[in-house]
Amino acid sequence: MKHSYLFLADGFEEIEALATVDVLRRAQMEVITVSINRDTVVTGAHGVAVTADATIANVDLDTDTEWLICPGGMPGASHLAADAKLTDMLVRHHAAGGKIAAICASPALVLWTAGVIDGRHFTCYPGMEPEDCGDLYTGDPVVAFDTLITGNGPASTLAFAYSIVAATKGVDVASEVAKAMMY
Repeated sequence: MKHSYLFLADGFEEIEALATVDVLRRAQMEVITVSINRDTVVTGAHGVAVTADATIANVDLDTDTEWLICPGGMPGASHLAADAKLTDMLVRHHAAGGKIAAICASPALVLWTAGVIDGRHFTCYPGMEPEDCGDLYTGDPVVAFDTLITGNGPASTLAFAYSIVAATKGVDVASEVAKAMMY
């Protein structure tokens, strides 16, 4: 079965990470939460401590890896961007045509820096967009392509997550999950 990784670093935005995991799991997608810390406990930007399913030392890309997902939050996104193994995974997954999603500060700090935006339009938290991105930054709540989905912040989390479901399992499944959640 295909699986996706959602990466957690101290200072992550709780709603962006946990609501995304919740929506994807409701859609019957296997999502593995991955701490970039040495252990599985990660503390969010608002003091919510969670236990990840694995640490980054114990995961790698394989043919069943579908999505690599980076929530935002500060300083969480900065920690994700500084993690050499995560950056390598993003670059390799992108080069292989893999699917990548990021929200809030992570599209700018993690994906742009790693070079995986690759000339496509994207969104991120307003004011975080790179100075050299030209008109690629849209400011929209969510920008979705088949292999790249970006969101602009906490309030866009459900739309972001439903976009990942739609790109993976189709619009009908995303709509069913959204309807069941009274979205």
